Amino acid sequence: MKKSRGRTGRKRRRKHLQSFKDGVSCSHKLEYIKLKKWLKDRGFEDSNLRPAEFWDTGRGLMTTKAFQAGDLIISLPEKCLLTTGTVLSSCLGEYIMKWKPPVSPLIALCTFLIAEKHAGEKSLWKPYLDVLPKTYTCPVCLEHDVVSLLPEPLRKKAQEQRTTVQELYMSSKAFFSSLQPLFAENTGTIFNYSALEWAWCTINTRTIYMKHSQRECFSLEPDVYALAPYLDLLNHSPNVQVKAAFNEQTRSYEIRTNSQCKKYEEVFICYGPHDNQRLVLEYGFVVMDNPHSSVYVSSDILLKYFPPLDKQRNAKLSILKDHDFLENLTFGWDGPSWRLLTALKLLSLRADEL
Repeated sequence: MKKSRGRTGRKRRRKHLQSFKDGVSCSHKLEYIKLKKWLKDRGFEDSNLRPAEFWDTGRGLMTTKAFQAGDLIISLPEKCLLTTGTVLSSCLGEYIMKWKPPVSPLIALCTFLIAEKHAGEKSLWKPYLDVLPKTYTCPVCLEHDVVSLLPEPLRKKAQEQRTTVQELYMSSKAFFSSLQPLFAENTGTIFNYSALEWAWCTINTRTIYMKHSQRECFSLEPDVYALAPYLDLLNHSPNVQVKAAFNEQTRSYEIRTNSQCKKYEEVFICYGPHDNQRLVLEYGFVVMDNPHSSVYVSSDILLKYFPPLDKQRNAKLSILKDHDFLENLTFGWDGPSWRLLTALKLLSLRADEL
């Protein structure tokens, strides 16, 4: 059949293109049907948001109604949230409470995710685990030859991130071994580095901020994590503003928008005023036309253009290093940052001005 070239054909093609831009609903897929039923059993009711695939952002949430500033986007009951309280209530709880020195809230959550993923069909959290990403694009997951292509400041941060996760794994192996009575399979096979890397990325990229009271069974690191099923499908945009917090009255985590959103558009939240380097490091993506974009100036580049014969050079560098002014030096849309200007000014001082 020949492709229609008339007005009707053009309208049909425009409509098809627009529907693709607006997003293609995924709510008919079995994993999302099971997730919604699982959430409903825990008190979550929602008819305004549906999972969808978008051409520019991938998986996200589409609204079936227009939102106005001040509207409630989502209200997720406490029973749906995965926190350290959830972990302590599980079979892992007694092992965490008696382990010395105490594990961190982060490693407790990582352990729970790995254990529940291993449990498969037996896990009470399976409907949520089934919709979590199988892989991530954070720098810690990238091959070394890919990381080597990154700009120097980002490459350095990426290498630091990899070291952090590797050290976390090595320092947790003894605790993982203590869990052997809970598993038929060897814990070394279950709690391997790849499993921890996946769990760490899940928590790092998907948790909401929710402060919990300090428990003696955990280390002194802040316990501020909560995984929020379905809510964590909301993607980031630097061009929207939201209010997000746990509502003590409703015992739910709520997000209200300060922006408008048309019917059948993707609903966005803002993860924070992050530049693309921060977004890559923390979440594994970048934003086009990011108003918070910055170019990072490494200390090597900074020093390259200053006289090597400056007798005060070492003293100046010592001052900058002591006050942490050799890192996070940037150019933004509005010019050099205050930190960069301060470093440049100090390096430019004459001996009698220092």
